[in-house]
Amino acid sequence: MADFKLLAEARNEFGKGAARRIRRAGRIPAVVYGHGGDPVHISLEGHATMLALKHANALLEIESTDGSKNVLAIARDVQIEPVRREIEHLDLIIVKRGEKIEVDVPVHIIGEAAPGTMVSQEESTIAVKADATRLPELIEISVDGRPAGEHVLAGQVELPAGVELIADEELLIVNVSEEAEMDTESDAEDEAAEESTGEESTEESASAEGSSEDE
Repeated sequence: MADFKLLAEARNEFGKGAARRIRRAGRIPAVVYGHGGDPVHISLEGHATMLALKHANALLEIESTDGSKNVLAIARDVQIEPVRREIEHLDLIIVKRGEKIEVDVPVHIIGEAAPGTMVSQEESTIAVKADATRLPELIEISVDGRPAGEHVLAGQVELPAGVELIADEELLIVNVSEEAEMDTESDAEDEAAEESTGEESTEESASAEGSSEDE
């Protein structure tokens, strides 16, 4: 069963002008391809598509309004307008039930490391292979209680059942280090210097005012 069903309309106009007209109508231009078939150019309902794509690796059922056969697909490339953050174009790849495909899955850090430590997430995603109809939306990595000096490599990440690691096992995903200490002595010296400068400026101003009154 797909995560989301999207209604698709066939499109015969292409180019920037046609794409703008489609977007003004509240739809998103897209292309569906894969499994040896010719690319099919469609448009999708904008709001429903944006909601679906908030979920990484969501399985989409594309239902054509012309009555042609529905297909299962996942988003392979999403072009986003940098200012308004709106989807400008979408590439969808057809998938079949039972086949395994490679995807990048977002990494989510949970838990609190030991006191006095700092957690650095070195990679935002991990490349895996999984059943097209059972793709993980995210992978959680717990740092709860981990002391400084510990790290998590891709090969150490616990993956859901049926998910195979594609990334290099030695790829650093999370690093736990000692929290950087503030140089309080240096800060105190800087503050003292600023106060001294402020006092000198005040004295010079007062002296200048006195000279002006004497004149």
